[in-house]
Amino acid sequence: MKVLVAGSTGLAGSAIVRKFSDLGAEVVGVNSSIVDLTQRKPTFEFLNDIRPDVVIDAAAKVGGIGTNNSFPVDFLSVNLQIQTNLMDASHQSGVDRFMFLGSSCIYPRDCLQPIKEDYLLTGPLEKTNSAYAVAKIAGIELINSYRKQFNRRWISVMPTNLYGPGDNFDLSTSHVLPALVNRFVTARETGAKSVTLWGSGKPRREFLHVEDLASALVVLLEKYDEGQHINVGTGVDLPIAELALLVSQLAGFDGEIIWDSSKPDGTPRKVLDVSRISQIGWKPQITLEQGIQGVIRDFAASRVKGKDS
Repeated sequence: MKVLVAGSTGLAGSAIVRKFSDLGAEVVGVNSSIVDLTQRKPTFEFLNDIRPDVVIDAAAKVGGIGTNNSFPVDFLSVNLQIQTNLMDASHQSGVDRFMFLGSSCIYPRDCLQPIKEDYLLTGPLEKTNSAYAVAKIAGIELINSYRKQFNRRWISVMPTNLYGPGDNFDLSTSHVLPALVNRFVTARETGAKSVTLWGSGKPRREFLHVEDLASALVVLLEKYDEGQHINVGTGVDLPIAELALLVSQLAGFDGEIIWDSSKPDGTPRKVLDVSRISQIGWKPQITLEQGIQGVIRDFAASRVKGKDS
């Protein structure tokens, strides 16, 4: 089986490459240094040359609340181009199985909790990342359109907030968990007495380790073939303030945590209903504490590598 992983050097993509390689698949990774997926002709040529059996689309322009809110055109336009070019090229190349990775931000801001797949488009989106969400919703619709018009066995997978090896620790573009790791490890090392964080700390979030996502995709590839997108997560959430406290403790920071309530919180709560994938026979294996400890080690290693390079 030949598996093409788009976004192969990213957080999710690198974990997916490792997983399928370990299972003996012939894995071909693609990132922007190999093919610019926003460009239609090179994307078609690449797919026609590779001719994979499976395409996993983990390629996307991503970022935290600040960057999503500041550059909505980029998050909408770039992601639409990437996913549309990749799907159209995969269709022309006769790809049997396509797995489109979306995001839990596709759901309404004030959605009922836990969030079932059926709750899509039942209310307004969170304004700070609505452009990104609309791009992902369009991807779901294009997957379903290919299923309907051409009988493609393609599916959409909606992971919750991901973290793990290879995370982005840049404070200007990172998501909440790696940003917290950076802030608290740095504060401990510099002897800072306090760390100021955005928002109130009250919003609740769910986190899934990328290695668990990769194992879920293996199960879904084998057992799932429906038009309804499917949630992948732990089904367990916690307040950001509690997450910050946990990260600070694991990072060895014992100073004060200050919350800047003038900054946006984003969606009040977001935890997925994972009953459908649970019924298929998958569940996560890595606890949040285990995962955070690994991210802290990864952050330390990334800085050592940066100094050596």
